[in-house]
Amino acid sequence: MADAPSLSTPGGISDPGLIKLVNKLQDVFTTVGVNNPIDLPQIVVVGSQSSGKSSVLENIVGRDFLPRGSGIVTRRPLVLQLINRSPAQPNGVGNEITDTTDKAANTDEWGEFLHIPGQKFFDFNKIRDEISRETEAKVGRNAGISPAPINLRIISPNVLNLTLVDLPGLTRVPVGDQPRDIERQIRDMIVKYIQKSNAIILAVTAANVDLANSDGLKLAREVDPEGQRTIGVLTKVDLMDDGTDVVDILAGRIIPLRLGYVPVVNRGQRDIDNKKPINAALEAEKNFFENHKAYRNKSSYCGTPYLARKLNLILMMHIKQTLPDIKARISSSLQKYTQELESLGPSLLGNSTNIVLNIITEFTNEWRTVLDGNNTELSSTELSGGARISFVFHELYSNGVKAVDPFDQVKDVDIRTILYNSSGSSPALFVGTTAFELIVKHQIKRLEEPSLKCASLVYDELVRILTQLLAKNVYRRYPSLKEKIHAVVISFFKKAMDPTNKLVRDLVAMESCYINTGHPDFLNGHRAMAIVNEKHNPSRPVQVDPKTGKPLPASSTPARAASPTLLTNNDNDSNGGFFGSFFAAKNKKKAAAMEAPPPMLKASGVLSEREGIEVEVIKLLIGSYYNIVRRTMIDMVPKAIMLNLVQFTKDDMQKELLENLYRTSELDDLLKESDYTVRRRKECQQMVESLSRANEIVSQVQ
Repeated sequence: MADAPSLSTPGGISDPGLIKLVNKLQDVFTTVGVNNPIDLPQIVVVGSQSSGKSSVLENIVGRDFLPRGSGIVTRRPLVLQLINRSPAQPNGVGNEITDTTDKAANTDEWGEFLHIPGQKFFDFNKIRDEISRETEAKVGRNAGISPAPINLRIISPNVLNLTLVDLPGLTRVPVGDQPRDIERQIRDMIVKYIQKSNAIILAVTAANVDLANSDGLKLAREVDPEGQRTIGVLTKVDLMDDGTDVVDILAGRIIPLRLGYVPVVNRGQRDIDNKKPINAALEAEKNFFENHKAYRNKSSYCGTPYLARKLNLILMMHIKQTLPDIKARISSSLQKYTQELESLGPSLLGNSTNIVLNIITEFTNEWRTVLDGNNTELSSTELSGGARISFVFHELYSNGVKAVDPFDQVKDVDIRTILYNSSGSSPALFVGTTAFELIVKHQIKRLEEPSLKCASLVYDELVRILTQLLAKNVYRRYPSLKEKIHAVVISFFKKAMDPTNKLVRDLVAMESCYINTGHPDFLNGHRAMAIVNEKHNPSRPVQVDPKTGKPLPASSTPARAASPTLLTNNDNDSNGGFFGSFFAAKNKKKAAAMEAPPPMLKASGVLSEREGIEVEVIKLLIGSYYNIVRRTMIDMVPKAIMLNLVQFTKDDMQKELLENLYRTSELDDLLKESDYTVRRRKECQQMVESLSRANEIVSQVQ
């Protein structure tokens, strides 16, 4: 077997302490029982069941120690840590070994399992039995697999410092009682290991099959398409047909790999059955390469001893390159899990009364802070808290009220009908006040719906803020308390909505109850009439004498037509009477018959000039007054909602929570921690413990 490397400068590329460092890190995370959050450098062995993986590993170790048999033998990842020791170093036991079935057992070589700390296995047959026993303890006697690793450390003067992970061999067809999806299970497990960027892939392939059909290489190329971190191992070179060799593969002419290929010769099944010693097998391997015509010139680059030295050097160089990143990841992960553990709080509770009181006080203070916009966690990407309520008031509600058109439901012909109806049995002399008030009151009532909608939207925003506050870790820790707070606050909101909605309705009712035509901003009847007159009879420009440049006297201009508002009897007569244009034209014969009016009288004719003017005046007055009401509502409704809903919650929230939560008989139930919190705290404690130990280990290396 190859001797230990002589170059062992501490901190240098060939410092064996680097591999021992990674071994310690692996042990730390495995012992604590947590998923390793750090991508550690390691060599992962992949290949099909018949590729000879087990034989390669046993040749590297120099001892028989792996379970053998048909089907899937390796059913759990085996983390194999090889540690070189000098025979002169004390082993902690005497010079004689008793009770052993291993003829090659000696006091210089032994194995240690991480799950059996302190026990040394000098009998390598017992190592094999322990691997089988521990595998069955996890996955039973069937052919199932498990991702839980078995950590085995082998200390020997005949090994180089190496860390190898042996994975189940790839299989395609389930056999016997194997799970139907066994191929997918094994593939997923292997990919999980080899997809990590710090993993060196040792792809084992039988040389007597087409390299393009290699399961190990095919899987390796999926995660390492450039072949930057894959080493090829060609087994069964001695079983190739006469006249064939792997020289082209070694030269990189078939499937090139940056780390190259190494051909090896393992023991055949007959050799294993006849218990041929591995030392003899290594000697036979050496003779094969030295005497084969295709390999004799490069025999020093062939065989298991060269493979072990190559792996040792590659692994140490890889660890040296990745060590700074490992240190940084351990440090950042430790900080992350420490912060999470602090946020979860201690498992031992203090006085339950004080805890609930503190949570209520903190919640109400934060509630006020979020509504007032004084939150320390202000977002720079979106509106939140009180700003969203302001958006509801000044964008959604304001635009919603402005979008209500008083004339989209009341047409000109409807206004004409209302004008006639409001005048009663006597034709009106002036534009009807009653018609104006009737129409404007009806339109004001339409503002009630968007105003109540505004209150509902603000309610939704308060519920949104409540949900965000209750999403914090302190409430996730106590799910019963969280549910209780949520229920109490929602009930509190609903209780506040009744007076809020009533006040909003009252505001609308106040506006529709009394039409204040004396409002300073209201366009009165005279001004409305003047505007309509000006529209229909625009002022003619003053004519100027071209000789003197002085205005000509009014008498020289043509007489203006009589004002349309000063309608004569002839006007009524020409249109068929006061209701002349209200109905479609009738022939004289029917008019002379004076038929009784129909049960329902509806407008059917077009508006006369007089009716058109009156309708325009009414519309001007309605539009003017409606704008005043709109401005009032846009100003007053948000104030009403703030008073009876938002400000009410700020003022009385703490009182409401204390009345409903601060009951001694229920406090312990409210403070019962969630299963998630208990489980997550335990996970974080384990992770912090393992990362702290890992941090101590890596800090020893400068």
